[in-house]
Amino acid sequence: MATLLFYEKPVPLNVDVHLKTRLGSLGTNVGFAASTNSVPLATVEFIDTAREYPIAFTGKEGGALFPIALVGVRQNENLFVTAENRWDGRYIPAFVRRYPFVLAEKQGADDFNVYIDEAYPGFGAADGERIFTDDGEHTPLLKQALEFLGTYQGEITRTRLFVERLQSLDLLIPRVLEVVRNDEPPLVLQGFSVVDEQRLAALADADLLALARDGYLALIYAHLGSLGNVARLSEKLESRLANAIPAADAAVLESGPAAKKKRGNGKEVQAD
Repeated sequence: MATLLFYEKPVPLNVDVHLKTRLGSLGTNVGFAASTNSVPLATVEFIDTAREYPIAFTGKEGGALFPIALVGVRQNENLFVTAENRWDGRYIPAFVRRYPFVLAEKQGADDFNVYIDEAYPGFGAADGERIFTDDGEHTPLLKQALEFLGTYQGEITRTRLFVERLQSLDLLIPRVLEVVRNDEPPLVLQGFSVVDEQRLAALADADLLALARDGYLALIYAHLGSLGNVARLSEKLESRLANAIPAADAAVLESGPAAKKKRGNGKEVQAD
């Protein structure tokens, strides 16, 4: 199956294999998402997402595109996952919230298989909740997960229709996103597309009306407005860099009581 970001070991959910399996709750721990800088997004999430994250479109060149929420500017870094593995944002994308379950299309069919990530930190926890009953029936935990997955998949289908409309109207263009940094060269982010406002304004009245009636025009403007959040990513990156202990200082701190005090980032650091 295709790469699924933080899903490290997705396997088909099987009642015989996973009959006795328990899942422990991670609570607010989202450390599994700490190493991704973008998250796939459904259109139903655009309004909430646009308040905090840039929304762009990405995909293979010449192929179908898909919307993503940009949550980082460097490879393998999510600026919204804190050092304590908590999500530092009001809205957590559904792609993150559905973990450790995921749907995967069956080959040659319109149906889906349910997968679970066996690398999930709570997988097999002795004090976790069962996925299946002893009779092989779905527990409330699995029922809730399947309901969420079904709803999410329906929204993904609607999202693809939205992107197809944008592409059929030739509204999406490649765009380089620039993250400005304090006294540093800007970080240039490539591989993204955005709606071109000039092309949007030049559409025929009938096309604009159809976009409005289908609810797509509101989504377009949420996307365009969200691009201002690139500056917020810059601020979060600067904050993370400012709060990071330099590697040399960290090495001294880890060396034990031989060095009780060391200066880092202009502040005195006390060794444990």
